[in-house]
Amino acid sequence: MSSLTALLRRALLAPLLLLPLMLVTPGHGRAADESLSLSRTSPGEREPLRIGVSGPFSGPSAPMGLSMRTGIRIAAAEINATGGVLGRRLQLIEHDDEASNELGARIVRDFIHRDRIVAGLGIVNTGVALASQRHYQLARIPVITSVATGSLLTRQFQPPEFPDNYVFRVSANDTLQAQVIVDEAVGRRGLTRLAILHDATNYGVLGSEDLIEALRQRGLQPVVVERFQLRQTDMSIHLKRARKARAEAVLTYGIGPELAHIANGLARMGWEVPIIGSWTLAMSNFIEIAGRNAEGARMAQTFIQEARTPRQRAFLAAWEAETGQARIPVPPAAAQGYDSMLLLAAAIRQAGSAEGARIREALEDLREPVEGVIMTYHRPYSRDNHETLHSPAQIHLGEVRGGRVVFANETAPATTQPRRH
Repeated sequence: MSSLTALLRRALLAPLLLLPLMLVTPGHGRAADESLSLSRTSPGEREPLRIGVSGPFSGPSAPMGLSMRTGIRIAAAEINATGGVLGRRLQLIEHDDEASNELGARIVRDFIHRDRIVAGLGIVNTGVALASQRHYQLARIPVITSVATGSLLTRQFQPPEFPDNYVFRVSANDTLQAQVIVDEAVGRRGLTRLAILHDATNYGVLGSEDLIEALRQRGLQPVVVERFQLRQTDMSIHLKRARKARAEAVLTYGIGPELAHIANGLARMGWEVPIIGSWTLAMSNFIEIAGRNAEGARMAQTFIQEARTPRQRAFLAAWEAETGQARIPVPPAAAQGYDSMLLLAAAIRQAGSAEGARIREALEDLREPVEGVIMTYHRPYSRDNHETLHSPAQIHLGEVRGGRVVFANETAPATTQPRRH
């Protein structure tokens, strides 16, 4: 384990959807907070099950957060339309964490101590997750991370200090994504001189470490590793170093806008090398800012916007009905949000309780299959494994083609999860 990862381990212990979904989206000010009604029930109706949903609903990470939030809302509305869970409606308490570690942590504290949530969903940015999920853990309230991919997230709270782990995930962790990226660059294309460009966030730094390790396992090391800042627009210095090192491809770990500046920088230099990176190369703001320079970029994906199953077809129809738009800004984030809500509801139903420890126990031993958008989940979690995805073979390889993300290869991973024994 790297020194940075070890340091992080030590230092770091959101339009209304259709009724009957009970949805509250308060602001950040005290007046707005106090206006939150904890009970909008009719006389004789049972209190709703309050679910905290946090993510970046503004700023550069917003395409991910808004896609995720809409996916969660669609799933919650469908569940409420069939009577809710345990005879109680789901009420989403949403907050914009603005991709801020400090704000994200404060929001989760409010979820727990003021809003009295029974569980949490969401979180997009790895740094925000590392800073905020500690509060879920200490309160013994389960959270299913819908989007954040830092490999450390589900391993942050381990025995003996923490006998029970309350952090679960549906997104593909960066260890798996790094293997998909390196498999494409080295295994499929036969490239050996690879440059890594990553942003300076926890997401970018830890993701680059996963890439370096995946290369090491193939007996390789990057010819150059370059770190850039958020909102940096000129990538020429990093790209010139990579070209000087005779890199054959650029492997990336960042988010949409900066990734677009990499693609545009390559075009300005007239340097034609492939871009292969993490799932964020599918972000709408990467494709929009880079334009034709985004074409051909390949990335790891849990969901590509095509209807290959009845559940996917129904989800895409529900998305268009809700948003008025056929295109999803970030399809994996939307699908992962949807599936995380279904998994949580299944656990509460099986537990027969809204008590945190019992929901956690149910998540670790879900007995009934859950048909999601990404896959049909068969006992997705166990006491020792809180990840739904555990093999690179479960992850798609996407490619930007004609201004949208499509399957890079004809053969796609199975949409049914292998049964756990």
